[in-house]
Amino acid sequence: MSNFESLATRAVEATPPALSKAVRGLSDKTIAWVFIAPTIILLLAINIFPLIWTIYLSFTNYAANRPNRPITNVGLKWYRDILGSPEVWAAMQATAHFVFWTILFQTLIGFGLAYLIDRKFRGHAFWTTIILIPMMLSPAVVGNFWKFLYQPQIGLFNYAVSFFTGIDPSSFEMLGSVKLAPWAIVIVDTWMWTPYVMLICLAGLRSIPGYIYEAAEVDRASKWRQFWSITLPMALPFIMLAVLFRGIENFKMFDMVVLLTGGGPGSTTELASITLKRQAFEAYRTGYSSAFAIILFVAVFGLANIYVRTLNRVKQR
Repeated sequence: MSNFESLATRAVEATPPALSKAVRGLSDKTIAWVFIAPTIILLLAINIFPLIWTIYLSFTNYAANRPNRPITNVGLKWYRDILGSPEVWAAMQATAHFVFWTILFQTLIGFGLAYLIDRKFRGHAFWTTIILIPMMLSPAVVGNFWKFLYQPQIGLFNYAVSFFTGIDPSSFEMLGSVKLAPWAIVIVDTWMWTPYVMLICLAGLRSIPGYIYEAAEVDRASKWRQFWSITLPMALPFIMLAVLFRGIENFKMFDMVVLLTGGGPGSTTELASITLKRQAFEAYRTGYSSAFAIILFVAVFGLANIYVRTLNRVKQR
């Protein structure tokens, strides 16, 4: 008898007869609920309760640094203040700029790399591994690494730009310029997460059956026609899925931008998540920041819901 069978036998013998009889009387559905109930309770405790508590705080004057102050209901005051705040709209504009351009570049470059790797040229496995290295790194490492590269005096980025354009490497500063800083964080995020988009697009390309291309070749369809009529339409759901994932993640972007620019210069790269953090943990406007968090949640949830419906329609075509 194996150790497992011996342990099971001892467990059965140690089970009280009343409990054993009760368990034998349970249906399969009830037993399934017994096993998944702890997970559901944990998820409710981690996700649902904080959301409900945040909604409650968004209607109060509660401040984390003054816990003994009487809590009063302020109604929709924080929501009106946020929607009418120029600073908040500036942060949302910076976030929209960051999300749009990072998704655009990552989708184009990621799909292009996936299309090349799908050709299975010699050494494609090695180059695939090399391309995946950025997404394996921590955002903290990436932020510090690129902050060093962006240094105008010793950073390699300025010298690379100078090599191709002839511009003096010390004549511009990516992180200190109001015009260049938004593009600096776009470049870093694109460098880091394009491999992620590439993997999803590659999975889509590998899922296309080979016989479809064989039939197209029999019909004498050109490579260009095969790409537009077969490759792109059948890989489109995967591309849209990658856009959804990266859009949600970039809307919440915080750590990498804080390490690179801290939201500066001024508030040029202050994304919505950075504004939320400053209101919550620097100004200690807990009620205000809770309302801001709910607004961001509703915006992301609403846009994602519309996008998922569009994605489902594309998949059903």
